[in-house]
Amino acid sequence: MLNLITDPWIPIRRTDGGPDVIRPDQIADPTVASLDWPRPDLTLACYELLIGLVYLACPPLNARASRARPDQAALQRALRPLVPAFNLLGPGPLFMQDYQSFNEPPNPPDMLFIDSAGGSTAKKNADLMVKRDRYSVLPLPLAAMALFTLQAFAPSGGAGNRTSMRGGGPMVTLVLPEGGLWEMIWANVPYGAPLTDLTRLPWMRETEVSDQKQIKVPPGDGTGPPEPEVFFGQPRRLRLVGDVRGVSGVIQKPWGTNYVGWVHPLSPYYFHKDEKLPRHPKPGPFGYRNWRGVTFQTTGAEIAGNLYQYRAARQGEDCRLLVAGWAMSNMSPLDFLWSEQPVFGLDLEAMDRAADMVEAAEKAALMLASTVAQGCGEAEIGTGAGARARLAIFAETQVAFEARLASMKGGIPDDLARGWLADMAKIARALFDAAVLPGLPDMTPQRQEEAAKAKRRLTAALTGGRAGKDIWNALGLEMPKPAKSKESA
Repeated sequence: MLNLITDPWIPIRRTDGGPDVIRPDQIADPTVASLDWPRPDLTLACYELLIGLVYLACPPLNARASRARPDQAALQRALRPLVPAFNLLGPGPLFMQDYQSFNEPPNPPDMLFIDSAGGSTAKKNADLMVKRDRYSVLPLPLAAMALFTLQAFAPSGGAGNRTSMRGGGPMVTLVLPEGGLWEMIWANVPYGAPLTDLTRLPWMRETEVSDQKQIKVPPGDGTGPPEPEVFFGQPRRLRLVGDVRGVSGVIQKPWGTNYVGWVHPLSPYYFHKDEKLPRHPKPGPFGYRNWRGVTFQTTGAEIAGNLYQYRAARQGEDCRLLVAGWAMSNMSPLDFLWSEQPVFGLDLEAMDRAADMVEAAEKAALMLASTVAQGCGEAEIGTGAGARARLAIFAETQVAFEARLASMKGGIPDDLARGWLADMAKIARALFDAAVLPGLPDMTPQRQEEAAKAKRRLTAALTGGRAGKDIWNALGLEMPKPAKSKESA
């Protein structure tokens, strides 16, 4: 069969570009450059799996210990005690599967993929974009990776089918240091101690079900190292059906483990009332408007534990961050995010100022959308030219925003707020003109006057007029005093 520790099963690319298949310990080989799965969600989940395996086997104790990565021989020795817990098929216990065997009829194996059609969708012939029956048999490595991916990112799946401990399609953020795959994996491993009791993995003990609304909360007070189960949660009750040729079916029972209150070290969180909740990707591009609580700390949100740990150990250093995950609408996948973002080595004051700049940009984007809609004669700003302009201002000011953040590394420049306001004003006026001016010749005189009013309203908002009060307040700028009229002079 397949043991995920002792057998080669992970597809990779070598530094010379050549493909290969390796065991987990071989990630420490310096010629291993990257993973080579056929789907980005499998690649993302495999990063999490490898980080979790290293965390179980030989995590760094502290920041000082993190400076010395184990070599391949040391990693292989450290992983050896985990072998009994990582069989994919056989009598059991089996990796990420229910403790007891099932006898019910199996589902097709493509149910392991988040973007496969569910039973209800197939019955209604509604699988136009989300397809059914794509795979009759999955090779064992692909089945293993798909199984882990589903358990780690599980969306809602009908009555009794639990979501992952971070909900459906969580946002994952991974530090990207210089170097190959091993450098990247090691940079994201939390501090801790090796696992000595395999029953702390959920498939190595009786399955904790939730048929009577049972919940599972994390042990302890949350201040120590992450629980091993945080990397290997088992919300779905699954058993694979197959042999050495591959997995031909999956049996599923409802009411797997219902995780409540768990904090995953590879995901950012935000606070809603008294709850700490994981962030989830949204459809569309990911830029600086999404950075608050993801690439830098801000009020009411927390960056992921791995980024916090990395920045604390390397004060003042910039780095890059992979931000990825499924954007979901309940059971339906909408988009898959995969974006590399810069992380600037800012202090807390600079992070607060950066958050203010994002808030000001959101207010300016709303004003731009409103004036463009007015100039084009649109009734709504949520669609059409206004909506396009609102998205465009964030894309067009991305470079300027990054430059302003880089300027804060040595202290807050005196002209930061006014400089950012000028950056936004320049781009906003250009976007307004691009959206509205081409249509002016075809407008009636009344519509042309309305477009002119819209341009004046935008300009006033960005130069201190009453309509721009929210923008100026977000930046902490004092509004210019209105000029006195001649009559009052």
